[in-house]
Amino acid sequence: MTALLEEHPHLGVECVLRELHIASFTYYRRRRAEREPCARTCQDAVPTGRIRQIHTDSGGIYGSPRVHAVLKREGVAVGRWGAPACGGGWSD
Repeated sequence: MTALLEEHPHLGVECVLRELHIASFTYYRRRRAEREPCARTCQDAVPTGRIRQIHTDSGGIYGSPRVHAVLKREGVAVGRWGAPACGGGWSD
């Protein structure tokens, strides 16, 4: 949607939204979310780098239970199922 508007700046946002049957509220809400991420998004971004680092340092062997255990030892609060979600969803 955004790419379409960037490619054709002469088209108005409202016109394109109407043709695509998208509510303008949805479009503007998503645009705002891209500029100003919510607190949960910011909170989830913090451990992501560390989760990937632990996984990489293990040679790709550690799954979510081991990554979760390492984070817990380090004092990082992340749910057991948050580790694979943040790290790309690897399997055990």
